[in-house]
Amino acid sequence: MTKQKQFILQLPCDRELSLAKPVIMGILNVTPDSFSDGGLHDDPSRAVSCAMQMLHDGASIIDIGGESTRPGAQRVNATQQIARTVPVIDRLRESDKQCVISIDTTLSEVAKAALDAGADIINDVSAGEEDPRILAVAAEHNVPIVLMHKRGTPATMQENPRYDDVIAEVIAYLCSRADIAKQAGIASSQIILDPGIGFGKTVAHNMALLAKLSKLAQQGYPILLGSSRKSSLRSICTQPAQPAPEPQELVGATCATTALGVAAGVAIFRVHDIQPNWQAMQVALAIRQSSADSAN
Repeated sequence: MTKQKQFILQLPCDRELSLAKPVIMGILNVTPDSFSDGGLHDDPSRAVSCAMQMLHDGASIIDIGGESTRPGAQRVNATQQIARTVPVIDRLRESDKQCVISIDTTLSEVAKAALDAGADIINDVSAGEEDPRILAVAAEHNVPIVLMHKRGTPATMQENPRYDDVIAEVIAYLCSRADIAKQAGIASSQIILDPGIGFGKTVAHNMALLAKLSKLAQQGYPILLGSSRKSSLRSICTQPAQPAPEPQELVGATCATTALGVAAGVAIFRVHDIQPNWQAMQVALAIRQSSADSAN
């Protein structure tokens, strides 16, 4: 089992988030079309209530997004993303001064508006490629940024993705984007890498990445895993002569990836179902610690 490195993320207002132990990032999509929770949090009061429940259930970060990145999703401009996310960030920050808030966006204008409203972390599924100015925003605000691997756009990314060596290519890409982020002025200690499960990858590609998460964790950056309710889990968990499970029915499948991720050294788990994944994380962490103690 991979030992967790002592990463500490610096947050606004002289706060910090220790990743000495893995943490849960709760998914709060304020969108009408996300693949498993679209339309559930389109009212700011309801969204904040859900976020507070996530924190109660064990989430350390709330990730708020105003644009779906599911396969086939249509784009949402900055103005609409800001209209969806900023009122929720404002109210959540008012309700809890210390909670850690992440903005899920690829656009610098949205990232800046969210940070001004009280967000602490930028989560960019384009790794700074779609709008390179987002790297400057992260550097200027000295906030952590998540850089994710994907191939293609949400509209096209699942159209026959191909790799010669998916592990090597994803690692090389993410390390390259981390270098570019550092050139933009972002501290190495503020960079988080995400292999992008389900983003331009087949089931086989996703399983290969999950099997080799420890290799990514050896690159010197905290790793975020976002496998919650993904379609690759759905295809694996479909029983013969039965309908495929709905995304909400993939809690057990997601928890399996969380437990394996803990063993591999993943630092952040981005999930929909907080409590069961928190429990899976705690048990896997206890096993990992016992293994480490036995080796000493």
